[in-house]
Amino acid sequence: MRYISTRGGAASLDFEGATLAGLASDGGLYVPEAWPALSEAEIAGLAGLDYAETAVRVMRPFLGDSLTEDELRTLCRQAYGTFAHAGVTPLKQLDAQHWLLELFHGPTLAFKDVALQLLGLLFERFLSRRSEHLTVVGATSGDTGSAAIQALAGRAKVDIFMLHPLGRVSEVQRRQMTTVMAPNVHNIAIRGTFDDAQALVKAMFNDASFAGRFHLSAVNSINWARLMAQVVYYFYAAVRLGAPRRTVAFSVPTGNFGDVFAGYVAAKMGLPVERLIVATNVNDILARFLTANDMSARPVEPSLSPSMDIQVSSNFERLLFDLHDRDGASLARTMRDFEATKRMSIPADMRAGLGLFGSARVDADAMAMALRRASEKSCELVDPHTAIALAAAWDAGLPADVPVVTLATAHPAKFPEAVERASGQRPVLPARMGNLFDRAERYDTLPAELAPIEAYVAERAVAR
Repeated sequence: MRYISTRGGAASLDFEGATLAGLASDGGLYVPEAWPALSEAEIAGLAGLDYAETAVRVMRPFLGDSLTEDELRTLCRQAYGTFAHAGVTPLKQLDAQHWLLELFHGPTLAFKDVALQLLGLLFERFLSRRSEHLTVVGATSGDTGSAAIQALAGRAKVDIFMLHPLGRVSEVQRRQMTTVMAPNVHNIAIRGTFDDAQALVKAMFNDASFAGRFHLSAVNSINWARLMAQVVYYFYAAVRLGAPRRTVAFSVPTGNFGDVFAGYVAAKMGLPVERLIVATNVNDILARFLTANDMSARPVEPSLSPSMDIQVSSNFERLLFDLHDRDGASLARTMRDFEATKRMSIPADMRAGLGLFGSARVDADAMAMALRRASEKSCELVDPHTAIALAAAWDAGLPADVPVVTLATAHPAKFPEAVERASGQRPVLPARMGNLFDRAERYDTLPAELAPIEAYVAERAVAR
């Protein structure tokens, strides 16, 4: 298995190389040169397997010679052995048609743990074979940062620099990052938005004079290995609801498009997916594109679902690559135009490739109503992001015999004020979070400008 850039200008890499590189040298994102497929018999054979073994079966086709199956199995057992629920990503039924897929039983109470606990181990395994030091740079709208820091804190041969937008993440999200005192962890609060943070990370990769001094890598879902690990829970859930004999729909709270793109990958691999519902908050660029072919960036509106306060969704480029018939040069032109104008539309023949996707824009009132409904009708307390996806799922109008799985992406206690306001109940942090609010914090505040960010990293990172 080789990995190619969506923009067609970077050399292909094996899985190990793509994992350590993160972003391609031409500014594109790595994708497999072809989508592997699982047969109906192979999908049916996932029934009854635990999560770690399911992960081995689903991810093995992507690895090539970078890891043996036994090595992968060892890493999966280690990664998912840290989760508080034996099922890792358990399904919970809400009513006759609707289900929650709980993705928040990892160490930082968010779905990012499912991928990042494994990615940290992959980094460590691959770096043990090399005399190199990795400088991981990332941007977070709340959950990626804490999950990545938890996965990489204290690991040899890795430093992590995480950018978050000052004042635009919840207190729990911030403290999960800034209370980690490992010497290889560096938190940076920027005076700007998540889109600014993400743009700065990409700019560091694309600055040849800076990137050439360090071995940069990424933990955002621009890193293929992270996205690959998220494909697993679509198979895990669907098989438990009757796949491959029946189709299953998924509703996904969406910001950077990585989580829902993992569902698209599962469908390309052969999983019978009825629909992928792209649920957005008022920062609705993806919903506008899917319904009206209008991908025009607008100012980010702060919301009670901060992990979705995004206008430029990096992972959408991977879908666009397929819509461009995997023509990297053509996509590169499209992306250059979008980066210059912050506007995009695509022709009708490309839009035909979007048939798997539905979309919904859910504002704050509708989110609160959905959160309250889940509490009152199903005795389930959900976080604001999950509530948005639930609202979209309930309004999707899918046939009654199609199970609809809503991805519950964060524990409600990560957003206690918003949950209490909507439901009247204040969620409590699980005991395993310990004395989070009593711990000292450590982070630095910088402007959303490339020069001071690069200077900060250069002063603390290990050069090649």
